[in-house]
Amino acid sequence: MAAEGCEEMSGNGELTESSAMEASEVPMPPPTEMDETSEENGRAPEPLEGPDPASFSMPQTLEDEEGELPADFERLWKAAHDNPQDFTSWTDLLQYCEQESHITASRRALEAFLARYPLCYGYWKKFADLERRAGNNQKAEEVCVQGLQVIPLSVDLWIHYINLLLGTLDMNLSESPVRIRSVFEDAVAAAGLDFHSDRLWDLYIEWEKEQGNMKNAAAVLDRVLKVPTQLYNTHYDKFKEHLNSLEPKELLSQEEYEELRTSCRQSQKAERAEQAQEDEAERPPGEEEPATPEGTDTEELMQKIREQVLVLRDKVYQDNEGEVRKRWHYEDSIKRPYFHVKPLDRLQLRSWHSYLDWEISQLNKDTKDHSLDPNETATEGSEVAALPQEQSEDSGVASDDHRVRILFERCLIACALYEEFWTRYAQYLEAQSVDEARAIYKRACEVHLTNKPNIHMQWATFEERHGELSEARRVLEALEKTLPGLAVVRLRRAALERRAGQLDQSEALLQEAVAESKDKPTLHAFYSIKLARLLLKVGRDPRRARRILQEALEISPDNDKLHLNLLELEVSGDPWASSEAVQECVTRALAAPLAPHTKILLSQRGLQFAEDYSNSIQSVLSVYEEHQKLLKELGGTKREAENGDEDPEKLSKSEDGSAVAVSEQVPPTMPHVPITTPPPPVMGADVSAQTGYGGYGSWYQQPQYGSYGYQNTWNYNQGYYPPS
Repeated sequence: MAAEGCEEMSGNGELTESSAMEASEVPMPPPTEMDETSEENGRAPEPLEGPDPASFSMPQTLEDEEGELPADFERLWKAAHDNPQDFTSWTDLLQYCEQESHITASRRALEAFLARYPLCYGYWKKFADLERRAGNNQKAEEVCVQGLQVIPLSVDLWIHYINLLLGTLDMNLSESPVRIRSVFEDAVAAAGLDFHSDRLWDLYIEWEKEQGNMKNAAAVLDRVLKVPTQLYNTHYDKFKEHLNSLEPKELLSQEEYEELRTSCRQSQKAERAEQAQEDEAERPPGEEEPATPEGTDTEELMQKIREQVLVLRDKVYQDNEGEVRKRWHYEDSIKRPYFHVKPLDRLQLRSWHSYLDWEISQLNKDTKDHSLDPNETATEGSEVAALPQEQSEDSGVASDDHRVRILFERCLIACALYEEFWTRYAQYLEAQSVDEARAIYKRACEVHLTNKPNIHMQWATFEERHGELSEARRVLEALEKTLPGLAVVRLRRAALERRAGQLDQSEALLQEAVAESKDKPTLHAFYSIKLARLLLKVGRDPRRARRILQEALEISPDNDKLHLNLLELEVSGDPWASSEAVQECVTRALAAPLAPHTKILLSQRGLQFAEDYSNSIQSVLSVYEEHQKLLKELGGTKREAENGDEDPEKLSKSEDGSAVAVSEQVPPTMPHVPITTPPPPVMGADVSAQTGYGGYGSWYQQPQYGSYGYQNTWNYNQGYYPPS
């Protein structure tokens, strides 16, 4: 994890400093006048992998014989489980267990807490310390390993694990140093690229020195010189100090030492030959040149080798300083790099997005440059786990991709509760590996965002897009069990089955939703309309669709959307056979406890249908008279507008809110004849789709019925029907 400091309580189980380093150790930002550096290079470490949520489980607890649990444990335990999203209830439980020093209670509380909040590295440390104090060293190691599987970027947890091993392993055994070194290598491979990983590198270097392995210490210093970290300049100072304290042969690899020694000897011989010519001219006649011992490495030669070593490392250092300078602004803007349940402010979220944008742009730029010149050799860069003489086999492209992944993983520690970052990471990985992208969705949905529906539905869409229908079904089913009664999830499940050609299953899901929601009239009407649409538009079964809506009206006779959908179902059928059904719908609606403007709307629709499809003028006039009576009864002002009493220049609001003159709607040169524009049928166009897939908050925009096309009053009837 990045600098794991905090303000007050970090949410990770301990009070820490506001920075990962002491203030006196933090260097000033690199100078801005420095030239741009070459691209990074070096052997990239293994790809960073997160934990597999399917295998996420705490180590098996040991049997404890301390008797009953503390008095208030059950009360605090129940409070935490009754409201698992309340972080404070969990910390209260943990603090109580710690105060009571009860191992069994502490184990139970820590296991339950870390299963829900696995990114709180401080509590992993507390758990390991608890087991170590109880004499369970093996269990303490297992706890650390489990925590590092979840947070491989946690520098603090790696250091805690290493210190645990150093304190428990018998270093007199030959295998102990080998194991420690292996853990150090795992640590720098996982977290060594973190901008605040300096303490981990320093610990590794000092441990190698304590073991007397000066070459290994120099090799680790060589590697960290290429990593852009907060304290990058101190590593170069330590390298120079290390180099000057010992003979170069004791620090450098055999290959590099022999190469520099040969080069420096040749240079030294050339200098001596030139000096000999000058001395011979000055030497007295008959005096011979003094003999020089062959094969002797003089102090002068050692100094030349040191100078050449520093020349090579200085180039690496300058390149690395350029990388630090490019990242310093982004790193400085990150104020909370650790996990906490407290929301991040918008500025912090933008900072993470900006940093990711920049790192990805660097990768895209380098990839483009590489594609333009595939024969170009890689320049020295700043990747961990690369010796100075090694070159990247892929010209740094994979290294930059690894940097992007590291930054995403760092971001997902601080922003673990924000779906947008998980989605972005999955989309980034999808172009490279479907399995890796799937692992990100799995981590997000099964560990960190169990109650966030959007990321789950995105996962289901991802699986469906890649042909994994059974997995998409499983994801949606699991989400519905977690969040029962969420309408959008049931609709997604029905839509998935419909797209898969399983119309019967889609219908069954909606029928089940209708049956289960009878005690919630509004939701029952919503599902009934969805089911009726499916039966009508996909199943081509208007009879069953009609029955569904009619049954729903028996439960919710005051639901205007049901009346409107049933009417539109009837008017969309055979006009010659639907006349009676349409008028029956209108009659039912007028007798229902609906709002006056809704009744007028339905009556207008019935009149429009009669005008468009009736076989006789008498039937049209009959419907018209009934409509006029309704207007007189429910809205006298509307009747006046119909009969032409309204100012023809008065503006009428259109559907989109703009003012349109009535005189413009009916050109003055046209005779006063009814101009009817049938509204778009409700059964054919789901208004909810206008707000995006899944935006069912405003199901049908019922307040204004803007999509039905009845904004204007029927003032064009004034020359067609006699005023009543």
